Amino acid sequence: MGIEPTPWIWSNGELVPWDEVCVHVAAHALHYGSSVFEGIRAYATPRGPAVLGLEPHVRRLFDSCRIYRMPIPYQPEEISQAIRDTIRANELQACYIRPLVFRGVGTFSLDGRADCPVDVAICTIAMGEYLGAEGLREGVDVGVSSWQRMAPNTFPALAKIGGQYVNSQLIAMEAHDRGFVEAVVLNAAGNVSEGSGENIFLVKDEVLSTPPLAASVLPGINRRFVIQLARDLGYQVREETIAREMLYLADEIFFTGTAAEITPIRSVDGIKVGEGRCGSVTAHLQTQFFGLVKGEQEDRFGWMTLV
Repeated sequence: MGIEPTPWIWSNGELVPWDEVCVHVAAHALHYGSSVFEGIRAYATPRGPAVLGLEPHVRRLFDSCRIYRMPIPYQPEEISQAIRDTIRANELQACYIRPLVFRGVGTFSLDGRADCPVDVAICTIAMGEYLGAEGLREGVDVGVSSWQRMAPNTFPALAKIGGQYVNSQLIAMEAHDRGFVEAVVLNAAGNVSEGSGENIFLVKDEVLSTPPLAASVLPGINRRFVIQLARDLGYQVREETIAREMLYLADEIFFTGTAAEITPIRSVDGIKVGEGRCGSVTAHLQTQFFGLVKGEQEDRFGWMTLV
C-alpha cells in the first residue's frame, strides 16, 4: 500500500502543505514509539464522501491516549471536525484517514509526560483494497504466525499504540517471507487472537465466532459493526475462546478491519477453508456491508457521517 501525497495535512490545529510538515529527529515518538493512532475510511456515496464510524474511531483514539497517559490537547468534536476539514481540503471522495497523536521533543527519558509536547496530525490518502482486489473477492492464503500477541500485563491490547506495532510488523514480515498474504496470530494461551492488523471471524454451521477482547485483540470498529450487521441479518454471533485447530475445521473464515474491510480467508497453513473460496455467509455480509457504506442502502445503523 504505497502512499500518494495529498495537498494538505492537518497539523496541530491548521492545514499545512504535505511537504512542509516536519517532525524533529529528537521527537520522543521516534525513539520510543510513544504515539497513538487510528485508521478510518471514508467512502464515496451518491451524497458525497462519508466517513465510516467517525465517532467511535475518535472515541477509541481518546481511549487509547487515556490508557497510555497522553492527553490530547483537543476535544473529540474538534478532531472529528478536523478530519472532515482535511478530507474537504484534499478534495477526496474516498480515502483512508490516519489521525496520529505523538510525543514531540523534550527529553530522552522514558517518561516523557512532563517534558514532551503532545502533537496531533491527520493525513488523508487514497486507498484501495488493503489485501488486494482478488483477495477481497476470492479470499487470501494465511499462516499461523510463530510470533504471539502480547500476554496480559505486558502491553495494553485495547489501545492502538504505535510502539506495539513492532509485533505486527514482525508478524507481517514473517507471513510474506513464507509466501502468505497475512497471518493469524495466537495469544499467550495458544488460542486464536487476530491478524497482524485485523480481527478474525470463523463460521461453522452458519454460526459466527470471534475471539473476545480478553484474547489480546484490538476492539475493532469494523469488528463491532460486523457483529451488529450479522445479528441484524439473523445470524448467531458468539464472542468466545477459539482453539487453533478450529482454524482447520471452520466452514468459512474472514478478517475484518478498516483497511481489510471484510476479506475472506481461503486457506490456513495450506489447508483449504471450506470450498477454498469466499463462502456464502461471508459473501452475504460483504454485500450488505458495502451496500450500506457506499450509500446504496439506507444507513439503518447510523454508521456513516457525511463530510
